[in-house]
Amino acid sequence: MPVIVAGVAVLVLAMVLFAGALGGVLGATFSNGPGEGLMCQTTPGEAAAQIPASYLAAYVRAGAAYGIPWNVLAAVGAVESDHGRGKGSGIRSGRNSAGAAGPMQFVSGTWDGYGVDGDHDGKTDVYDPADAIPAAARLLKANGAPAHMERALFAYNHADWYVKKVLAQAAAYGKDAGAASCPVVPVAASGRAAVAVRAALQRIGTPYSWGGGGPNGPTSGIAQGAGIVGFDCSSLTLYAWHQAGISIPRTSQDQWSTLPHVPAGREAPGDLVFFQGALGSMSRPGHVGLVLGGGKMIEAPHTGARVRISSIRTRSDLVGYARPGAGSDTA
Repeated sequence: MPVIVAGVAVLVLAMVLFAGALGGVLGATFSNGPGEGLMCQTTPGEAAAQIPASYLAAYVRAGAAYGIPWNVLAAVGAVESDHGRGKGSGIRSGRNSAGAAGPMQFVSGTWDGYGVDGDHDGKTDVYDPADAIPAAARLLKANGAPAHMERALFAYNHADWYVKKVLAQAAAYGKDAGAASCPVVPVAASGRAAVAVRAALQRIGTPYSWGGGGPNGPTSGIAQGAGIVGFDCSSLTLYAWHQAGISIPRTSQDQWSTLPHVPAGREAPGDLVFFQGALGSMSRPGHVGLVLGGGKMIEAPHTGARVRISSIRTRSDLVGYARPGAGSDTA
């Protein structure tokens, strides 16, 4: 349960208390230095199967948006409300004896300051996990996470046992997950490029759908994408830049042929990165992603996969880079 304590310095817990638990939570994930942001999380493994699918997707999206590991957010949700399934008061309506409400157990004063309209429906509903989970990520970030995770968790609920329990649960969720898919990248976008990057990050975990997706979000695809609500590679980049107020063509080929190209080495977060792909060519690239920086991109990769963060540098079919909205407030 997040609390606010005015005029009292937040207690910094001794790292030695949490060395064991932190090893499982952090691993290679928390290697970001000053000025860097952790913009992806470990891919959920078998332990995450106990988490409701809608909650898991919300944890991954919120974690990506705010730089908080999904497994830490999931652990908070588990301890606070068993991912909304708890039988205690205040989870689905009303408040508990401490005045906390919703699946992430916010007291009213904290919710007023950190509530998020995560599903963009015009409301901030403390009982809606789509709003409460990103609000929890926002609060943890404001209190020092991920660099000072134990301090942030202690600020969320002022109890040593709580911090230990959350870290232990986070380690359990993360122990069988794919660390290789969780790079740390520098985040240096500003202006409209920052809006595009944030929009794409919020869609991490969305299914790939061939022919699906558009400027307003995921849609059902066609052919092998029929019945799958999601994005394909170029609709994801189209969607991200539409949120920033810039219209770009629908297909990767048209995006490459119409947008100003950027020399390799001068690409910036928010730029588009193009690859030959399985069905394309060097002149008509068949795949596109959104540059994050640090050699990483956000992409909708292929049927059967989900929107994710991937390495640009491991690809051998790189075509080049292009910049939407060149000449406007993009970088």
